Amino acid sequence: MKKILLAVMAVAAIGFTSCGNKTQQAEATDSTEVAINVDDEANASIAALTEQLDAKDANKLQEALATVKEKIAELIKTNPEAAKEYVAKVQNFLKENADKVKAVVGDNAAVAAAVSAITDVEPANVVNGLLEQVGDAASDAKDAAVDAVNEKVDEAKQAAEDKANEVKDAAKEKANDAKDAAKQKASDAVDNAASSVKKGLGL
Repeated sequence: MKKILLAVMAVAAIGFTSCGNKTQQAEATDSTEVAINVDDEANASIAALTEQLDAKDANKLQEALATVKEKIAELIKTNPEAAKEYVAKVQNFLKENADKVKAVVGDNAAVAAAVSAITDVEPANVVNGLLEQVGDAASDAKDAAVDAVNEKVDEAKQAAEDKANEVKDAAKEKANDAKDAAKQKASDAVDNAASSVKKGLGL
């Protein structure tokens, strides 16, 4: 009986060990995939930046930097840590090629600002700054939606008031018309009566 019990426990232990290894392997695979994706994204962006630096095209370089910011925002949604790693890789490239960057940027303040936005702060601050912008944009959108709803409510309220005033004015006008008609009828009756009296008197 003891032998059977020990055999069962041994099998169970092997099963748990196997599951644990599978979990660790899965976690390792996931982290490796993230690293590979970040490397691929960073290398693609660096290749695009290199192309524009070699072409000495400031405007195209600005477009490439804008694409970098978009990629950072995209990575933030799925993995902020990966976004920081991506920023660090792009920053290193730009810093290592600072002379080339300056030669292409020249007096173009817009491109210089775009470069500074990515290189002059820590990767975490770049990511946090974009996160704040996303938060501000969401808040602005929410406020705009609330304002739009309130505006519609006010418009509906004003329309209802206008309609009520129209109905009130129409009723008042109708009442005045009826009053004038009654006055006219009474006046006609008086005139007719007076005319009859005059005829009776031979006048």
